[in-house]
Amino acid sequence: MIDPFILGQLAIGFSVGMTYALMAIGLTLVYRTLSVVNFAHGESYTLGAFATLIGSTTFGLPLWAVLPLVLATGGLAGWVTERLAFRPFRRFTDEASMKSRAVREATLLSSLALGIVTREALDQVYGGQWQSIPDAAMLSRPVRLAGATFSTGEIAIAGASLVLLALLQLLLQRSRIGIAIRAVSANLVGAQLSGIDINRVITATFIAASVLGAAAGMLVSLAYGSVYSFMGLAIVIKGFVAMVMGGLTSLYGAVAAGLLIGIAEAGAGIFMPSAWTEMAAYVLLLLTLLFLPRGLFAWTRR
Repeated sequence: MIDPFILGQLAIGFSVGMTYALMAIGLTLVYRTLSVVNFAHGESYTLGAFATLIGSTTFGLPLWAVLPLVLATGGLAGWVTERLAFRPFRRFTDEASMKSRAVREATLLSSLALGIVTREALDQVYGGQWQSIPDAAMLSRPVRLAGATFSTGEIAIAGASLVLLALLQLLLQRSRIGIAIRAVSANLVGAQLSGIDINRVITATFIAASVLGAAAGMLVSLAYGSVYSFMGLAIVIKGFVAMVMGGLTSLYGAVAAGLLIGIAEAGAGIFMPSAWTEMAAYVLLLLTLLFLPRGLFAWTRR
């Protein structure tokens, strides 16, 4: 029988890993489409957490009413990110311009700049202090199962993340916009020549990615009860590590790598001080680059 403490740590690792997976998938969706990394993606996570805070404190909304506010905030963040940091560099639609190294580097830097501006704006408004979610809104009730104690927040993160991943899969496989996203991901120039409105599809990709990030921010803020202006910076780095480990363009790889990182961090916490657990993600990244340089799931773009 598994020790209850170890079982609890694995549950924490799974919930944290699903959060990393949601962030990694958002980064992967954009990378598949434009071959660039959206380093402003962490701010969709932060804005989702702050939307949860504002909805539950300023407006006193119940959880069911906070959810659409968070998803709308995430969608708006994705739309603004695409319009401000990425679309200005797609003025020229020939293949050479779209795939040029200069454009990729410019969009990377512009997304970094947008993320910095967003973080600093939140820092100015909220004074750089941790903000607390009301106890009544938090998902912190303990649940005992198989001798171990879990929190409703951990269960909610795991369950909601699985639902979001299933909905994303349905979107990509069964909807017209999902099929268009897959077409643009496979061949952007070819999709444009076939009549697909690539600007519309790219915008939809950013919105979908940011909605996932905002949902992750909401879940984590409700589970742990704190919101901070710079909270998206660390998690977008973990999401980027998971994306690289998964093979850059593989959604399945992003999920697997995110879970692996989360469980590895939780497992490391059993044997070493918590300050050292942050190394787990980077050790796994180093091992992946050494032995599987194309990533865990480089053989698939799914």
